[in-house]
Amino acid sequence: MAGHSKWNNIKRRKGAQDAKKGKIFMRHAKDIYVAAKQGGGDLDMNPTLRTAVDKARADNMPNDNIERAIKKATGTLDGVSYEEVTYEGYGPGGVAVIVHTLTDNRNRTAPEIRHAFSKNGGNLGESGSVSFMFDRKGYILILNQDGEIDEDELSLEAIEAGAEDILVQSDAFEIFTMPNNFEAAKAHLTESGYKLERSEITLFPQTYTTLTASDQEKMNALIDMLEESEDVQDIHHNMETDD
Repeated sequence: MAGHSKWNNIKRRKGAQDAKKGKIFMRHAKDIYVAAKQGGGDLDMNPTLRTAVDKARADNMPNDNIERAIKKATGTLDGVSYEEVTYEGYGPGGVAVIVHTLTDNRNRTAPEIRHAFSKNGGNLGESGSVSFMFDRKGYILILNQDGEIDEDELSLEAIEAGAEDILVQSDAFEIFTMPNNFEAAKAHLTESGYKLERSEITLFPQTYTTLTASDQEKMNALIDMLEESEDVQDIHHNMETDD
């Protein structure tokens, strides 16, 4: 895992995403809606909802929007019904791609995803065609832009919290856990006084694919096109990127 920083990818795409706050908030609202629909609207009793809310707050989503999504899911407000649909396939150069969507209309979403792949040199595959190439892990990001956090002290706290691995960057610490240790690790680090910039259970590739400059340009275009869809929640891939 060392050398493959999720934080670097987050920083790289943050500038473009800042101009799309409306879509980002909509995606968070859908995540919150589904989590509350499945597990109830109590954050203390629903860790999936708590994680979705934490991610929304990290992107500065207003509390009113968060509460409205929870109320819709729990029947307090009328709203549409969303379902989770995952698409798998290969991008240019054989890059493995997984696209998580939340949609109220599969007949709209599926053609959009298929068109994005075909237009940029990729193709959709069957369910399970690439998911075996990824591992689910808990991910916690702690920023250290002012350099005040002691690396040794945080590393010890992360180990005590049950971390599986820690990646030290010049301006951040990236902590990885097993999914079943994720909530306990979050709680431990928070109680120890660390501010968690980002925390989620997500997918990490087991191996990475290096592309030519031409294929990397096509892959970036595919990601951009997928991100334009309001139904797309997350995109995972194993393209090797420069840190």
